[in-house]
Amino acid sequence: MRSAAVVGLLALALLGGCDKPQPAAEIRPVRTVTAVAGSDGELVSLTGHIRAQKEQSLAFRIDGRMIKRHVEVGQVVRPNDLIAELDPVPQRDALHEAQAKLAAAEATLHEARNNMERKRTLTGQGWSTKTDYDAAERTFNTAKAQLDVAKAQLHRAEDHFSYSELRADAPGVVISRSAEAGEVVKAGQTIVTVAQDGGTDAVFDVPATLMRQISPDVVATVSLTDDPRIRTTGRVRETAPQADPTTRSFRVKIGLDETPEAMRLGATVFGQARMLGSKGIELPSTALTMVDNKQAVWVVDPKSLQVSLRTVELDRHASSSVVVSQGIEPGELVVTAGVHALRPGQKVRLLGAP
Repeated sequence: MRSAAVVGLLALALLGGCDKPQPAAEIRPVRTVTAVAGSDGELVSLTGHIRAQKEQSLAFRIDGRMIKRHVEVGQVVRPNDLIAELDPVPQRDALHEAQAKLAAAEATLHEARNNMERKRTLTGQGWSTKTDYDAAERTFNTAKAQLDVAKAQLHRAEDHFSYSELRADAPGVVISRSAEAGEVVKAGQTIVTVAQDGGTDAVFDVPATLMRQISPDVVATVSLTDDPRIRTTGRVRETAPQADPTTRSFRVKIGLDETPEAMRLGATVFGQARMLGSKGIELPSTALTMVDNKQAVWVVDPKSLQVSLRTVELDRHASSSVVVSQGIEPGELVVTAGVHALRPGQKVRLLGAP
């Protein structure tokens, strides 16, 4: 009887335990964002100036005293126009000296040729020795070589004489001058700078942060700062390979498709270009977690409100955001706060939801 009573009490205890409520599964509150496909980048604006695509510094090839400059800043020049002149007297004297040396060399060669011919005849008749003929032949060959040297010196003197005049190579406009009449100038020293015809650039100093976000083939809109109605378009023609050591910015030249007449050289312009858009889906960096040494995010099922772990590939990773190239689709809910306290299949409550 006692055993039966004990069994009965145990059965009652078990029945009583079945009536107690089970603890509910924990529901984690999380913050989420909706994945949105990347869009076009924002517009950036910079101030620059207009310059010719080709700027040529004209200089004399020889040293000398400049006696006259024929052009001023702003003057239009054409090919072969006279730009400046050096004192021609030293070069003229050198030319006359070279001409005299050439005449002397020709006379010496003529005498040496006649002497060699006489020695050849006398040697053939037995009146002279072979040694005398060989000496005459050497003298002739020496005189011939000296004539070649004299001709080369005359050619150089003629060139130097022509170098006393500085002429334009191509059409353009003078934008600066660097020497005045009466100055003694060195070979290669810039006399004037000419902006050549044939193309115009809008030049901008671009910060390094923007260089990484602007496409090389971007179309830029360029307008005058004092009259924005005057505008044109262009593309990147040249980019500096390294930053300026002082400003740490990069010099970028935009080749203009058309140049309005009002966009004169040196005019200040306002340039606009669109930065590269995001190729993937941008998320806050707090959405990232790791699984098996791979980047992953938690994705919420909008119907069951359960989370699942999804590995992703990143296109870019900044300090506060990431761009996901693969792993999630636009429209999916991604957890951005509370990612380290979740487990697969766990129910969540969306913060801010009713």
